[in-house]
Amino acid sequence: MTHGNAAGTPLPSTPAAPRSTLVITAHAGDFVWRAGGAIALAASRGEKVTIACLTYGERGESAKAWREGRSLEEIKEMRRAEAEAAAATLGAEVVFFDAGDYPLTISPELTDRLVAVYRAAQPDVVLTHPLEDPYNGDHPAAARMALDARVLAQAIGYPAEGEIIGAPPVFFFEPHQPEMCGFKPEVLLDISEVWETKRKAMECLAAQRHLWDYYTDLAVRRGVQLKRNAGPNLGLPHTTYAEAYMRPYPQVTGELA
Repeated sequence: MTHGNAAGTPLPSTPAAPRSTLVITAHAGDFVWRAGGAIALAASRGEKVTIACLTYGERGESAKAWREGRSLEEIKEMRRAEAEAAAATLGAEVVFFDAGDYPLTISPELTDRLVAVYRAAQPDVVLTHPLEDPYNGDHPAAARMALDARVLAQAIGYPAEGEIIGAPPVFFFEPHQPEMCGFKPEVLLDISEVWETKRKAMECLAAQRHLWDYYTDLAVRRGVQLKRNAGPNLGLPHTTYAEAYMRPYPQVTGELA
């Protein structure tokens, strides 16, 4: 669409900004296992994806490196390099907070830093952990700060740089122990077309190699559920890969679909 000036000469319209996805995770590997497909899909459409990684998972999710006698700083550097490689593979940018894991402690300072990320990213979609996880308190802590920062980033009176955001929908990605975390797959995302990209990103995480097959199997199981719920007429491939999500807020729509 173009607009004319006073002389009648058409003026080019300003191109729309690309859609933006913000992913907030507790540890360096979380975004790959839980949401790598969603990230790769968004990036493949030319959308901007920003990952806020609150910790490197240096204490609680790097057991192999500790057994090898690595120092804390060596482990942090290793996990950072792995996460950077995985994010690049998926087509995303990653920001590290280095807030310290086990435990990741909720604080006004961390929440404020997340507000700044929200306002810089101006997300259309937010992905984060569910609010319940009896096995790993870092995950719900990250989720709580993600939700609080979203509300604060909307408030014009909150003292942070940048423009206020709208009300981006939030999706909780699937935890490692879904049955114990009150997780119910409400949204099934078909990631078949980017599955190989997600698998390559998973293989960047050598510190958690034991999870490669687990999350491959999970993607296949969720793909079976996706096909069952989609019906027989979509022409889906024999092996379909999917990720599962929940929504903490209602969907806003003018049409039920």
